[in-house]
Amino acid sequence: MVDGVGGAGQDKGGEVGRRSCISVSKRLQESLSKTLVLFYPLAGRLKGPAFIECSDEGAHFLEARVNCELIDFLQQPEHKFLNHLIPETDSETAQVALGSVLLLVQINVFNCGGIAIAISPMHKIADVTSLYTFVRTWAAINREEDQYDDGVGGRLALPEFNGGNLLPPRDLPAIPNTLETHSENLTTRRFVFDVSKMASLKAKIEGIVQNFIPTNVQLVLAIILKCAIAASRNSKPGTPISPTVLFQMVNLRRRMLPELPQNAMGNWFWPLPTLFNEDETQLHELVSTMRKGLTDFVNEKANRFKGVEGFLAVFECIRERGQLLKSKKGINLYRATSLCKLPVYEMDFGWGKPTWVTSKGGYKNVIMLLDTKFCDGIEAWVTLDEQEMAIFESDEELLAYLVPSTPAQTMFDVKSSIKLKSNM
Repeated sequence: MVDGVGGAGQDKGGEVGRRSCISVSKRLQESLSKTLVLFYPLAGRLKGPAFIECSDEGAHFLEARVNCELIDFLQQPEHKFLNHLIPETDSETAQVALGSVLLLVQINVFNCGGIAIAISPMHKIADVTSLYTFVRTWAAINREEDQYDDGVGGRLALPEFNGGNLLPPRDLPAIPNTLETHSENLTTRRFVFDVSKMASLKAKIEGIVQNFIPTNVQLVLAIILKCAIAASRNSKPGTPISPTVLFQMVNLRRRMLPELPQNAMGNWFWPLPTLFNEDETQLHELVSTMRKGLTDFVNEKANRFKGVEGFLAVFECIRERGQLLKSKKGINLYRATSLCKLPVYEMDFGWGKPTWVTSKGGYKNVIMLLDTKFCDGIEAWVTLDEQEMAIFESDEELLAYLVPSTPAQTMFDVKSSIKLKSNM
């Protein structure tokens, strides 16, 4: 799982529920210890900006009591409430208090006995795919399965820490933060897109854009981006129209030759910038530009991020990104991460598969996408300026593609287990 919430549990009230939760917590602690033996860097401590001491000091394990019923939370999940369920690793306050801990786990127990497991790593050591590998291994060990059964008929591949061999470490120049992630007056909203409504849009765009069929993720991202751009412009009438840059987090594992295994640990992703000119606001234009940017990157650059020359390739991409941002004034910056296609709903800790997996998000102009449990929808967490969000969430084009009612209890069986997941 990626830095955030994961969880499991059933509604069991009274003393039976309390005893059950104590037993579950103890079992999770024991299986977590066994899992950290395999993922030993996560049990270490950060020593400097680019060095981890594998000291086997362990993760930080928290237990929290949530003074409400699980079903009440699922009726209308609130981002501000979700934040209380997720421990924070990357803030300065957390690092001072915890001494550069690389992994935090928080077990949240609701009044009814329902449980949510929150998992939060430091991003310096793990991307979303790495965290997924960690959590599914932890789940298998907690089930006490022989040969680490992966829960879907296969055997788990153990983690591979081969990053130093593929891309030997070198000192890189300081990389300036290109996104203002923290700001006042931000609002985060959850939207669920109906995949069945994408078919007609896909057919329409196919008739305009030649040689490729857009994916549902590309379509959803284009809809969000189009409406976000419109909201930004409408919230500042009279100001010059600016171009837009979208940073998409691209998983490099399956885009390198030969492909890296999915269990390759580390940060094997790249924030790919795509520039949209001021007049590119139609869905087919946004989809086409995103597709071209990704195709060019995969064909020309992705496979160069390895070996002795990999350092030069990384440095070149960083330089090009800086030049792009300097060449345009007043750029609107957005960042998007998709967790779609990761089988996160197959992670069974021993008491059933999760009811809900979600992401924390909450940073300015960040878009996080995940599949719904039955893959009939795409859940999007979008964070925008408060004024822009008011315009965005009332956009008729956006509303046309959403599930009419998105409270969690209308989408999931709230009597079964729950798992929440977080951002990266």
